Amino acid sequence: MSTSPTTSTRARESSESAGFGQLFELGGRILLAALFLFAGVSKIAGYGATAAYMASMGVPSALLPLVIATEVGGSLAIIAGWHTRAAAFLLAGFSVLAAAIFHNDFGNQMQLILFLSDVAVAGGLLTLAANGAGPLSLDHRRGRGPALQRQ
Repeated sequence: MSTSPTTSTRARESSESAGFGQLFELGGRILLAALFLFAGVSKIAGYGATAAYMASMGVPSALLPLVIATEVGGSLAIIAGWHTRAAAFLLAGFSVLAAAIFHNDFGNQMQLILFLSDVAVAGGLLTLAANGAGPLSLDHRRGRGPALQRQ
């Protein structure tokens, strides 16, 4: 059986498409996680001010180390694609909780936008939790990729 140039071209295009898709998955993970990594590192740099702000919003400042660990640890796990589903689910819950606590003044347009932004990020994270990290991840190397989990 011979392969026509059309079939060969389609196979190559499909392979290139899959490669781009994998890079897009990795890029999406990095972009989602960068928000939390930057926020966590910023909280370390401005520890005192962050603790005071949390306390002013009724959140015990003693929780700040847990907040930092969640943001930094969760973001690094998502970037690496390590326990991605759990990390994404955790950060999605964190985002919704942060939105409800810190951005609940819906009469203030900026607070409403920040609330909706946090909720939208949670939506992206839930998609990541549902679909996994993709082939360019530690999860995939450990045999925890989406294709293996759905069998």
